[in-house]
Amino acid sequence: MRRVLAPLVVGGAALSVVTLRWSALHWGATTEETRELLPGDEILRDPGLVATRAITIEAPPEEVWRWVVQMGSDRGGFYSYDGLENRAGCHLHSADTVVDAWQHLEPGDLVRLHPRVALTVAAVDPGHSLVLHAAPAMAVAGAGVPDAAPYDFTWSFVLRRHPHRATRLITRERFSYTHRWSPLLVEPVSAASSLMSQKMLRGIRDRAERADRT
Repeated sequence: MRRVLAPLVVGGAALSVVTLRWSALHWGATTEETRELLPGDEILRDPGLVATRAITIEAPPEEVWRWVVQMGSDRGGFYSYDGLENRAGCHLHSADTVVDAWQHLEPGDLVRLHPRVALTVAAVDPGHSLVLHAAPAMAVAGAGVPDAAPYDFTWSFVLRRHPHRATRLITRERFSYTHRWSPLLVEPVSAASSLMSQKMLRGIRDRAERADRT
């Protein structure tokens, strides 16, 4: 009996892990959205890990964009778990209002994840898409250069008009490994990112819908 049950238990556990991982990487996204090309995909040709997540927001794209474009630890925050992020030294506070001074980004600008870590704006199409890129060394100039991260990374935000004045907001994270052991770091990072990203998408949704109603 043990010889029969052991493989079944191991197989069931493995299947559960695979299923949970797939759900975490594709939260809210349709099968078509996980497969289609999005802005920023051209930067990393052969990623080791791709996460596509999405949410429908009952507000027009121009309203949703105002919350997306002002993200950053020194700007509007990330609308996620501020307490957890601040324990990592991010020093952010997620804004509940749109701030005019944070409504403009250009390629080459920095979007800070942390006072010492930032992503570069690779491409921006106001109202439609924002692509952020982090080369293996992600330090902000003048803040001390840490050891290079063992991956290259892009983070894209795509807004699409949905029926009845709604918006489909799609995010995509792509990791390209630079070392054989890179997955050992990226996998737990992506698991944490899944929780934070889900909260972020809901945070953007709630703020945009509330602003649109008022």
